[in-house]
Amino acid sequence: SWKWRDDGCVTITSEPISGVRLVTDHCQNQVYQWTFANSIIAAFLGWIDSRNNPKDALRFGNFDEMPSDVLQSIANFMQQNRILYTWKHGDIMALNNKLVMHSRNPFTGPRRVLASIWGSPKEEIHLEQPPRGKAIGLRPESFYLPQHPADPLVFGFWKVGKDVCEDVAYEAISRGYRRLDCACDYGNEIEVGKGIRRAIQDGLVTRQELFITSKLWNTFHKPENVPIGFRKTLQDLQLDYLDEYLIHFPISMEYVPIEKKYPPEWTNMNDEMVLVPNDMCATWKAMEDLVDQGLVQSIGLCNFATQLLRQILSTCRIRPTTLQVELHPHNSQEHLVRFAQEVGMHVTAFSVLGASSYLELGMASQGDMLMQDPVVSAIAEAKLKTPAQILLRWALQRNTLPLCKTSTGSRMDENRNVFDFYLNGSEMKALNGLNKNRRYNDPGVFCEPGMGTFCPIYE
Repeated sequence: SWKWRDDGCVTITSEPISGVRLVTDHCQNQVYQWTFANSIIAAFLGWIDSRNNPKDALRFGNFDEMPSDVLQSIANFMQQNRILYTWKHGDIMALNNKLVMHSRNPFTGPRRVLASIWGSPKEEIHLEQPPRGKAIGLRPESFYLPQHPADPLVFGFWKVGKDVCEDVAYEAISRGYRRLDCACDYGNEIEVGKGIRRAIQDGLVTRQELFITSKLWNTFHKPENVPIGFRKTLQDLQLDYLDEYLIHFPISMEYVPIEKKYPPEWTNMNDEMVLVPNDMCATWKAMEDLVDQGLVQSIGLCNFATQLLRQILSTCRIRPTTLQVELHPHNSQEHLVRFAQEVGMHVTAFSVLGASSYLELGMASQGDMLMQDPVVSAIAEAKLKTPAQILLRWALQRNTLPLCKTSTGSRMDENRNVFDFYLNGSEMKALNGLNKNRRYNDPGVFCEPGMGTFCPIYE
């Protein structure tokens, strides 16, 4: 069904053909868009003429010929699942020509089948972790499995006040968020744990449906201190295990006993930031021990640059599954994202909205506000979306997991409403063109004036 607009165009008000649906199971491809459920290759099996011979026109991705029985099975599948529609006078079909093309024009070379979607696996696939880390540049097989949860949006708790944090956690879960991002340093894990526990007890979700991340703070980097920091987080969150545990910063600091100060923050009991020598690979080995004990499902890194990633990958027994870094159009870090994804790591993007969270901390100015940028505003107006939704969509289309946070239920819903539109190539190029390598969360900038210690990590 549809309705006519005053400008003579048509607005579709329902899904007219059941063959069009939202495809969400793309494994590592986070694009998520409305697309045809049936395979485009069916078009090349439907006829034989001077321009199309199915046995020659359709090949595997490496150009190998397809056996006749494979071609026939595809044709049979399409025949059984084809969509029949009886047209009536006045009916219309709307095609988005930016996404869909059909042509009988001559085509040079065979069409290659690089991938096909045949629905979810019939049974769960479990791959064992390799005994040693694989060579850098080689993705582990587990990278190609469907991710769990399928929803790529991450809800974060940085700067969420203790007085509201329990209710915010409960509300986020009730509105569909399944990935929750926590940290010792946020100082609110007890409250987050209460919200999670209440949501589970009320039947909103099961523990297995949640993906809960926390982070090892800088003062717990010595191998003997890693389990101390971890168990405190686990206790505060009221959990038996974590889905993911990250090293928060590549900064090793003097140990501060939990009973004296928690969270330890950036300074010791003398109000000094004290850096200590430490082998980060030894810290990683202690993280691997947590996996061996069944206390955490996967381990990863946060705020690490490329060379430190290479170091961990070169010596690890259990590979890091995630890199969480600051990513927004002012700080796109294309090389770092590409490297991490090519070695099989998920990339979680924090501060996707740019400077917004840093204004009150004096770490950004009004002139840095991405959501007021003319490029972002113009795209938002054209898409009938908010600037925040445009920036979250930008992150999704880079195949990263965008981290968003808010204490407002309506804003939680708004941030989730990013799967019904698509940024085209020129729009993505315009947003990428805003990059100026502007990092807001930079210890090399805020540690010296705040704590009296010069601590660069990115240069």
